Amino acid sequence: MSEHRHSTHPDIAKRLKRAEGHLKSVIKMIEDGKPCLDLAQQLHAVEKAISQAKRTLIQDHLDHCLDETVGALDHGQRRTIDEFKTITKYL
Repeated sequence: MSEHRHSTHPDIAKRLKRAEGHLKSVIKMIEDGKPCLDLAQQLHAVEKAISQAKRTLIQDHLDHCLDETVGALDHGQRRTIDEFKTITKYL
């Protein structure tokens, strides 16, 4: 398989590495018997970071790969593709 990169990939990797660090600290917090509220807050932060990384990756894919695949479209078809890309931001 050929290498596949977009300009957002370094930012996504950085975000995931940060989430990895937070997750390691949550594991340590659990092992150290920290309060559940603190654990839940940190897990929420990890979850949000991963979710945002996923969202960025999907949007980037739609913005680049989908457009390359479908090629030139007339106005009506283009509008449908644009609406699809917009609605996926709400997933």
